[in-house]
Amino acid sequence: MLNDFSLISHSAAAITFGLLSLLLAVRYLRRDVDRALFLAALVTTLWASALVAQSLWAFPGFFTRYLLELLRDAAWIVLLFAMLRDSFRRGSLTGQLKRILGISTIALLVLLLGFGLLEYAFGFSILDGKTKLLGQIALSLLGLSLVEQIWRNSPGFGRSSMKYLCIGIATLFAFDFFMYADALLFGHVANSFWSARGLVNALLVPLFAVNVVNTVKQPVDFQLSRSAVFHAGTMMFAGAYLLFLAIGGYYVRVLGGDWGEALQVLLSTISVTFLITLLLSRRIRAKLMVLISRNFFDYKYDYREEWLRMTRELADLSNEPPLPQRVIRILAGLVESNAGAIWLKGEKNTYVLKSSINVATPRFTIIDEDAELVRFLKEREWIVDLHEYRSDPVSYNLLEIPDAIAGTPDAWLIIPLYLGNELYGIAMVGNPYARVELNWENFDLIKVVARQTCNLLAQADAQSRLSRAMQFEAVSKASAFMVHDLKTVIAQLSLLVKNAPKHRHNPAFIDDMIQTTDHAVRKMSNLVDHIRKPSDGQSSDSALVDLTGLVRELADHYSRHRPAPHLEGDPPRTLVNADTEQLRSVLGHLIQNAQDATPPDGEITLTLKNAKGNVVLFIQDTGSGMTEDFISDQLFKPFESTKGLTGMGIGAYQAREYIQKLGGNIDVTSEPGLGSCFSVRIPLAEPSVESIPENQNRLISDGFQPQQNAN
Repeated sequence: MLNDFSLISHSAAAITFGLLSLLLAVRYLRRDVDRALFLAALVTTLWASALVAQSLWAFPGFFTRYLLELLRDAAWIVLLFAMLRDSFRRGSLTGQLKRILGISTIALLVLLLGFGLLEYAFGFSILDGKTKLLGQIALSLLGLSLVEQIWRNSPGFGRSSMKYLCIGIATLFAFDFFMYADALLFGHVANSFWSARGLVNALLVPLFAVNVVNTVKQPVDFQLSRSAVFHAGTMMFAGAYLLFLAIGGYYVRVLGGDWGEALQVLLSTISVTFLITLLLSRRIRAKLMVLISRNFFDYKYDYREEWLRMTRELADLSNEPPLPQRVIRILAGLVESNAGAIWLKGEKNTYVLKSSINVATPRFTIIDEDAELVRFLKEREWIVDLHEYRSDPVSYNLLEIPDAIAGTPDAWLIIPLYLGNELYGIAMVGNPYARVELNWENFDLIKVVARQTCNLLAQADAQSRLSRAMQFEAVSKASAFMVHDLKTVIAQLSLLVKNAPKHRHNPAFIDDMIQTTDHAVRKMSNLVDHIRKPSDGQSSDSALVDLTGLVRELADHYSRHRPAPHLEGDPPRTLVNADTEQLRSVLGHLIQNAQDATPPDGEITLTLKNAKGNVVLFIQDTGSGMTEDFISDQLFKPFESTKGLTGMGIGAYQAREYIQKLGGNIDVTSEPGLGSCFSVRIPLAEPSVESIPENQNRLISDGFQPQQNAN
């Protein structure tokens, strides 16, 4: 009776799956899922037909039926992978995960088939009946796991396209699982399960047919959970390990002679103990989870969004809020927190608290450079989880946390801030809003963001230092100019004192002494005003100056020394807008420098020419000349003097600075041994109602005129 029911049951399965195969072959082979379903239906038809033939004619044998059953299970698993194919393409699962799942299935099938072939070909059994049942159970569980993950992780709109397939395949594998689990428990396959199996398969055919007819192609949004892959991977590893152990134990028993059984028991005990120890190891489990997450799954963060958010936050050039506070917010936001503090290396190599948000820091906030935490972070780029540290200090080598952090309530993470290979700062993040489980991806992202933000903190600190240095440089520059002008005034007054005993009864000397003293007073007054109210480069005493008359006066004054400067031709009156005293000082400096560089028998020629709204004064000499390197690298640089300790190297620099402030420039051409030519270009002044002062300041004459000190 049972044999008749089994015959009818499997005959129904063979007929219904045969019709489904025919339907698919004739009209529905456009999709990969349809083609995979056709293969599964065809193999199931062959499997059911083999069982019918065995019931009628006792043929084929057990191995053929076992082979067809394995192929049937494999065909339905191939259908599951076809359903996942679109998800693989869209990146829901990585190609590596696809390969690992496929390889695992193929490996299990090959092992079962391989050992079956060995048994069939050579007549000795490597796998006993229980091992074969375990293999069938493993295939059923793999199929059920895939169906469960497809259904649970697919969106609502995608479930309608594959719900009948999922229900049908899940029923097939669930029935097989219960049947073989029952057989493993009682030592044989129950007749009730075996006889009903064919009809159960046949009754599922309408579900597959309806799915094929009514379903349009929709991709399945699929994603396996990390824990599912971890446990499945652990099961496959344990199964492969036990299988390898069984093979090893078999050969130990065969080759061990009288000691064979004892060695087999010893090997099995040691190997099983090692496997249990391995699987219970927290470190190994953690490394396996990291390996699975890194290689088989999408990332936890949307890195594009995280990078754009950080860029927008740091691109704000304002100081509201200050950069250290923004860095704290960025780092804290990565782990769902809004509290933290940051320490940066100070001038004395101690780490100084720069800013804190939503945390109450202790009174003493400095972290010494020789602190154990600093040495620890310098040796390894670790993020210290204080929660983990408090529960297991040994995992951090009994690290001592500084009071500046240990005394901060709600402190959670200590993040090193590296600038290159140097520990530039330390960030502390407070407790999150809700419990956050950190993994390798959190730590990697925090480290990358910490390095990027540390670069900006270091750049901001460098800019601050540069700004302070520029302020000191401006003060030094102003001081140098004032010292240079003071030297000129001192030289004038010193010459007056030197000539006073000789010319004290000369009324002309008295007049010139009064004029020179007045000039010195005005010069000093201008310096004091400049110190009190620094100008923007435009003199407040600018007026129309007759440059031609000024050059004639300078040529007349410096003609008392050899070689005497000579003004060529009779240039017309030329007006420029400048401060008379500063322009006189600048041009006088250039003429005296030409005299210092030219031997007494040489020549100094002054030429004035007007061109395109500018007047150009050429000061040409036949002196020693200068090299191109000296002109480009030293001539117009402050504190670069060829006069040793007697000069400050400021005169030429100050001269060009002032001429450039007038809108002009000073150019130099020179040849060593032949001489030099300074071209002073000054914009012409527009005619106005202002007039030139009739009485230009007269130069002191008659041999007791003090020389202007020039460098």
